[in-house]
Amino acid sequence: MIGLLAKLFIKDHNNTDDPKVRLAYGTLAGVLGIVLNAVLFGVKYLAGVLTGSIAVMADAFNNLSDSGSSVITLLGFRLSAKKPDPDHPYGHGRYEYLAGLAVSLMIMLMGFELFSSSVEKLFAPSMLKSDILSFIILGVSIAVKLYMALYSATLSKKLDSAAMKATAKDSLCDVIVTSAVLLCMLIAKLFGIDLDAYFGIALSVFVFCGGIKAAKETLDPLLGQKPDVDFVKSIESIVKSCDEVIGIHDLLIHDYGPGRKMISLHAEVSSKSDLLKLHDAIDTLEKELQETLGCEAVIHMDPVADDDEKTARLKALMLQGLRDKLSAEVSLHDFRIVDGPTHTNMVFDILIPSSCTVSDKQVIITAKHVAASLDGTCYAVVNVDRDYVH
Repeated sequence: MIGLLAKLFIKDHNNTDDPKVRLAYGTLAGVLGIVLNAVLFGVKYLAGVLTGSIAVMADAFNNLSDSGSSVITLLGFRLSAKKPDPDHPYGHGRYEYLAGLAVSLMIMLMGFELFSSSVEKLFAPSMLKSDILSFIILGVSIAVKLYMALYSATLSKKLDSAAMKATAKDSLCDVIVTSAVLLCMLIAKLFGIDLDAYFGIALSVFVFCGGIKAAKETLDPLLGQKPDVDFVKSIESIVKSCDEVIGIHDLLIHDYGPGRKMISLHAEVSSKSDLLKLHDAIDTLEKELQETLGCEAVIHMDPVADDDEKTARLKALMLQGLRDKLSAEVSLHDFRIVDGPTHTNMVFDILIPSSCTVSDKQVIITAKHVAASLDGTCYAVVNVDRDYVH
């Protein structure tokens, strides 16, 4: 249905990089969620009255709260689409993450309320009533919620949306809860055994844990999570395709919401190359990153003496020595030598993988030992970086 409605009401619906198209999808999904959840509340409330099931009644009011979740999702998409302003120069994209977090909190609240009502019924049990109408209503409810979970999950991938991902988890929780209630009613009908309270307690724990997981997934980008590996590889591939670039390092990616990523990196270039030509090449790379990946890019040029035999030899020896003592994934950048009358300073940055547990202080000590082993007159002047991107 979402696909059909998108074709009917969203112009250029395949261009999800366009903020207007993204907003249109969010609006469409939010409105559809409000309508479907309101209808489900009505039919589940009726089923709860007919069966006397606490779990069914709680599930009905959960659907009413889901309408609120859809309102939050809709509001999150609209706020995140606002253009940058003097107080928010990087835009408002993180509103969408906040909307996803709000939905996650509502999932946890649903789990807590289901637990409370289930415990109450545990000490005051009453046999479930059931009829064919109740079974039909709950069966239709499961089918509708499963559809909502699937379209929310599809949109979360299509739009790279944390809010839609949380909404998909919410709908999936509803499918599982309602399916369990239906099974509970069937057991009561066939065997006269009331498991409503026990099912409710077990499901409340499941729902609450699902809410915690959804909250973590929306909090991670707000706190600054590790960037997507494929995104990093795409950046490196584009930058390294430039003939003037020898290597890259110090890549930083800042996420200000879907479609609002900003990156900075250092590109190593030959110190012998023409400065104006290099500047033009770097400008071209920044524009290509913007057009291809939709991110603002700032590239700093690092000139390196790539044709100096002594520099190349000392760098290779230092790199091999550090890899032997620390990690095979160690790399060096900004390597240069400064000759003096009594000694030679090797000045460089060493990039350590995040998995390496050696302290920065020990890394520097090791580098100094390696430098001394190469030549008694070589000193290492080291800056330690940790690689959290790869």
